[in-house]
Amino acid sequence: MVTRSRPAVTILPAALCLVLLGACTTATPAAPASSAPAPSAAASSMPASAPAEADAATLTLAMADSSLGSILVDGKGMTLYLFTKDTPNASNCTGQCLVAWPPLLGEPTAGTGVDDSKLGSFTRADGRTQASYNGWPLYYWQADGKPGDVTGQNVNSVWFVLDRDGKAVKG
Repeated sequence: MVTRSRPAVTILPAALCLVLLGACTTATPAAPASSAPAPSAAASSMPASAPAEADAATLTLAMADSSLGSILVDGKGMTLYLFTKDTPNASNCTGQCLVAWPPLLGEPTAGTGVDDSKLGSFTRADGRTQASYNGWPLYYWQADGKPGDVTGQNVNSVWFVLDRDGKAVKG
C-alpha cells in the first residue's frame, strides 16, 4: 500500500496557484540573451528605440566641405546619407536598418548652400515625417561620431552622401 504524506497534497495546489498568478501578470519579461543573428531590415517597421523628431536647428540643412567635397549636413554639421534602395519620398529602411541608419525626422529648412526647391518631407509607413532632399529620404549613420565624419560613405555599396544637386557622391 502506498501512502502519501499530507504536506505533498497541500503544497501541490499552492504551487499551482502561484503558477497561475504568475501567468496573469502584466509585466513584460526580459528577452533572453541570444547569439542568433539580428533580424532582417524588413523584420519590423520601428527600431527598439525610435529616434525623436529633430529640433529646428538640426533641421536647417546646409552644404559643408568634407573629404568627399561639398556634402549635405544637418544644422549641427552631421553628415546626411541617402539609401539607393529607397524610392522618391518612400523609405525602404525598416527594422534593424533604422538602428544603424536613423532617419532625419521633421520638416527641413534651407541653410547655407542648400537648394530650397529640393527640400521636402514625406510620411513614413510608421506615421512619422521624414526629411528628404531631391526626393531622397535622409538618414544618419550611427558610427559617425562628430560633424564632418563620413564613415557611412559607400557602406554595402548602397549608402552615400549627397551633393548640392541631391545626387549620390560615389567618388
